[in-house]
Amino acid sequence: MKAVLVLNAGSSSLKFALYPLEASNSGRVAAAPAVSGQVEGIGARPEVSFKTATGERIQEPVVTGGSQAEQHRDALEHVFALLARHNPTVDIVAAGHRIVHGGEHYSAPTRLEESVLRTLDAFVPLAPLHQPHNLRAVRAVAGLMPQVPQVGCFDTAFHRTQPAVAQAFALPRRLSAEGIKRYGFHGLSYDYVARQLPEVVGERARGAVVIAHLGNGASMCALRDGRSVASTMGFTAVEGLMMGTRTGSLDPGVMLYLMEQKGMDAKALTSLLYKESGLLGVSGISQDMRTLLASDAPEAKEAVDLFCYRIARELGSLAAAAGGLDALVFTGGIGEHAAPVREKVAALAAWMGIEVDPAANADHARRIDTAASRVAVAVVPTNEERMIARYTAETLGL
Repeated sequence: MKAVLVLNAGSSSLKFALYPLEASNSGRVAAAPAVSGQVEGIGARPEVSFKTATGERIQEPVVTGGSQAEQHRDALEHVFALLARHNPTVDIVAAGHRIVHGGEHYSAPTRLEESVLRTLDAFVPLAPLHQPHNLRAVRAVAGLMPQVPQVGCFDTAFHRTQPAVAQAFALPRRLSAEGIKRYGFHGLSYDYVARQLPEVVGERARGAVVIAHLGNGASMCALRDGRSVASTMGFTAVEGLMMGTRTGSLDPGVMLYLMEQKGMDAKALTSLLYKESGLLGVSGISQDMRTLLASDAPEAKEAVDLFCYRIARELGSLAAAAGGLDALVFTGGIGEHAAPVREKVAALAAWMGIEVDPAANADHARRIDTAASRVAVAVVPTNEERMIARYTAETLGL
C-alpha cells in the first residue's frame, strides 16, 4: 500500500496520519487515514495513542531522552516502527507537513529542500510556538527516511488572495517593503471548510462567508467566492481573537507601558502574549473551554463572555470586509463542540439577522440556523490533515 505520511509537530506533541493513495485514481488520497494518532508529552513523559482503520485504539509509552530535538526524533522513530508493525505492507512515498508561516515566499505547497528550510528558519520569530517544531520534524524525517520527498503546506498560503489593503499596516513604507504585513493563519483549515460549504449552505458559499476557527488557537476569516479577503490574524499568530493562552489583539501602548514601567524585556513579553494570557489569564483557572463552561466561578464566566464578545466584534468587521454576510460557519475544537459559545455569539450578533435553533445547536447539527434566520449558520468539522495529504500528493504528482 502506497501512502502519504502527514505530520503536524508542536512543542510537546506530534500528530500523525497515514493516508493511502487510491491506486485507481492517480493523485487522490483516501478519504480517511489508515492510521491516525499523536504523541503527547514530548519533553516530559511522551506517550503515543493512535487509532487504526478498523477502529482499534492503542496507547503505549515512548522511550526517549536527551534534548528536545532528540526527543522529537525518538518520537518519530517510534511512530515509524508503530506504522510498520500495524501496516506491514505500507510504502510511505511522501511526507507532508503543516508549516505555520510561509511568509511572502510561499503561497502554495512546496517541496522541502534544505535551501527552503533555511528560508523558513527566518520566520521562527513570527510563529515561535509552532515554526521551530514544524521544521524540526522535517529535518528528523530527512534523517530517518532520506529517500522520502517532503512537502510543506503553509497556514499562510490561503490568505495570499487578500487585497493589498487588507494586508497592509499603517507603518512607514520601508518596513512594509521588508515584509511586515498581515499574513493570516489557519489557512489549511479554512481551505478545507471552504471546499465543504457548497454542500452545506448551497449558493451562499459563493457569497459573503465568515468562518470562525475556534480552538486553543483561534481566528476568523472572511471569504468571498470561496477566497480569503480578510482575517483576524496578521503578522503573527497572536493577533485577533482571544485564545487559550494568547492575548489576541492588544493596544501596542500596553506593551510600551510594560517595557517602560514594569521593566519587561522581549522574552517576558513573549511569554505574556503567548503563554500566560487568553482564557487562562482572564479566568485564572484554565485555558480549556470545557473546564470553563463547567465552572461556576465568576472568573470563568468572564473569560467565556470576553471570548464570545471578541468573536462578535470581529464578525462585524469581517462582514464589512466581505461586503455582507450570507453564512457564518463554526469549526475547530470549540467551534465544533461548544454549543454555549455558538449560542452566545449568535445572540450578540442577532442584529445581523442571525438566529440559531436551540435544539439543532445543542445537537451540533450541520445547519443550526432557524428558517427565519437571514444568515445561514453551520457547524463544519475541519480536517487539516486531509488537506495536507491531498496537497502533498498533487505537488509531487503521485
